[in-house]
Amino acid sequence: MMLAANMFVGPAIDWFKISPLLVMLGGVLLLILAGSLTPQWKQGAYGVVGALTAAGSAVCTAMLWRDLGEGNPSSLLANALLFSKFSLFATFSVAVATLLAILVTSGFLVREGEDGPEVFALILSAAIGGMVMVQANDLIVMFLGLETLSLAFYLLTASSRGRSASGEAGLKYFVLGALSSGLLLYGASLVYGYSGTTLFSGIIAAAGDEHASLGLLFGLVFMISGLAFKVSAVPFHMWTPDVYEGSPTPVTAFFATAPKMAAMGLFARLMHDAFGGITGDWGQVIALISALSMFLGAIAAIGQTNIKRLMAYSSIAHMGSALMGLAAGTQFGVQALLIYMAIYITMNVGTFAFILSMEKDGAPVTDIRALNLFAKAEPGRALAMLVLLFSLAGVPPLVGFFGKFYVLRAAYDAGLAWLAIAGVIASVIGAFYYLRIVYYMYFGEEGEGLQANRSPVLWLFLMGSAVAMVVGVVNLFGLEGAAAAAAATLVP
Repeated sequence: MMLAANMFVGPAIDWFKISPLLVMLGGVLLLILAGSLTPQWKQGAYGVVGALTAAGSAVCTAMLWRDLGEGNPSSLLANALLFSKFSLFATFSVAVATLLAILVTSGFLVREGEDGPEVFALILSAAIGGMVMVQANDLIVMFLGLETLSLAFYLLTASSRGRSASGEAGLKYFVLGALSSGLLLYGASLVYGYSGTTLFSGIIAAAGDEHASLGLLFGLVFMISGLAFKVSAVPFHMWTPDVYEGSPTPVTAFFATAPKMAAMGLFARLMHDAFGGITGDWGQVIALISALSMFLGAIAAIGQTNIKRLMAYSSIAHMGSALMGLAAGTQFGVQALLIYMAIYITMNVGTFAFILSMEKDGAPVTDIRALNLFAKAEPGRALAMLVLLFSLAGVPPLVGFFGKFYVLRAAYDAGLAWLAIAGVIASVIGAFYYLRIVYYMYFGEEGEGLQANRSPVLWLFLMGSAVAMVVGVVNLFGLEGAAAAAAATLVP
């Protein structure tokens, strides 16, 4: 009897370490129960539950960071998850981005009369998937996290039932997302077949320190292809403009923040924890993807007049820049990647707050030509947007410049001078379409202006993000030290 009982007793679970995931899961369950078992809550109540959940998850993550101290990474749940400062950095970023997205989404849904639990439950589900992705220590767990995030986003993309463009974008994203998942899963199966394990620690041992077997390399290429789709990198970027344009704008804002950090965190985890001994093999592939993404994003955005499509191509270019840090294959490269992604998320929060405020006769406007002489009617908002656009372009001395400086330096120090030069050229090209928006706002033709949405939440996000781009030049709000500590646990 004792023997039979002991067969079902596993290692003790450290509930505190998985508390961010548990808090998110609790929020999802509460929202689903509230939506199905109780009368309709007051407007905004669902958003309050979602925001409290995301905030609680962020607080738990911060407590875990402090609790970890100088301790070494540790595995959880039979090595399924890895608890380290890198995974905590990415988890905290995902939780904060989720909180901001919920605050923006809540006001939008209340205004549109579509307030309900479903959207917030899906946002929290996507956040859970993102957290599992950055903490995964096993190919199977990695795939489960990735699909949890993806499935939630397929539904979020098509969540605006009154707009055909939303349903079309959701269908396109689903079809192409299924293709990318297939590539990733096929690559994972090859890696498992040639390494004999799904654990990252076993894969890195099988790959060796110089050159892996041909089968492992084929599997790695397929997995890189699947992950490149998730971060909107060339040549797997084709879904991005349509999904950005067709999705409800708050969903687009969420697209541009939390899942990008989660996918980039997983990218770095997989490359260094599972294939860290063969950086010379995968570094060249990622460097090429980085260069192509930067140039396509910079050039293709020039002809865009829809600001959401423009931001889609902008995201492709920025993901290419972030991948420069990963292509370096060094500890400083990972640090530069984390700094860049944190700054990118902050800039996007303010930029999409501005886009959400673009209205005319109560209807959303996305044509950049509608911003003609916007600065004349709304000088404060126009100035804040100017700061954000200059920061996105990498104009010194704004914080966005330091993000680009870090990844360029990482690439140069790793012997990828050609990639650093390509990054500079692409940034100069990309500055054109940011400056074109500034031109419309300050020097455009006289015409009917926009009636900016007066939401205090949107105003706060816009102004707060712009102020951060200026004030953050002092010490980057301590981001450099936190990113260095996180990178040190991934790349010794």
